[in-house]
Amino acid sequence: MKQGGARESGECGARNGSGSSSVCSSEKVCCGEGSSASDAEKIEALTKENAELKDQLLRRAADFDNYRKRMLKEKQDAFDYANTNLLQDLLESLDNFDRSLEAAKNATDIKAIVEGIKMVSGNLVSMLENKYGLISYGNAGDAFNPDEHEAIGSSDGPVASPVLKDVFLKGYKLKDRIIRHAKVSVMMPDGSAGEKQADADGANAESAADSANALS
Repeated sequence: MKQGGARESGECGARNGSGSSSVCSSEKVCCGEGSSASDAEKIEALTKENAELKDQLLRRAADFDNYRKRMLKEKQDAFDYANTNLLQDLLESLDNFDRSLEAAKNATDIKAIVEGIKMVSGNLVSMLENKYGLISYGNAGDAFNPDEHEAIGSSDGPVASPVLKDVFLKGYKLKDRIIRHAKVSVMMPDGSAGEKQADADGANAESAADSANALS
């Protein structure tokens, strides 16, 4: 074992022309320093990359938070000012009603005031129907529909099926959706309409028979 170590030492000494092992030691130190430098560069690069990714994450988080706040504000504004157009259209009718009331203070022709109010009301209804799709319904004699009418009273009468007797409050639809049911009283069948129909059918049958006999 000693001879082997001596040979290695001698070889190292032979390479640098002396009996020392300075060259071999220098190579080992250089290799170690090169490895340390490479690791330091990798660490520095990873640290920089980590900082950049963190910065990007913070920026995107801030952008998303600003977007969320903006969407919430727009949603709240849409809710708060959803009826702006409708209210602007109603202002003209309100002005006309104010003028009618002002004119009524010194009016001597009540009929003219009534006609003026009817005209304002008609214009208002026409605007709501044509521009916003508001539809009124419910007239005496219409067939009773529990899905559209709220019955607050009833009476029997000579009808074949339930019909509206009186309309206390008109119903309103916004396009196809009911926004207020009509408040009505209903006339229910008392049975007499069926008897009258049977008598009419019998009379028609007799008349047809008489006509047939006359022809024969």
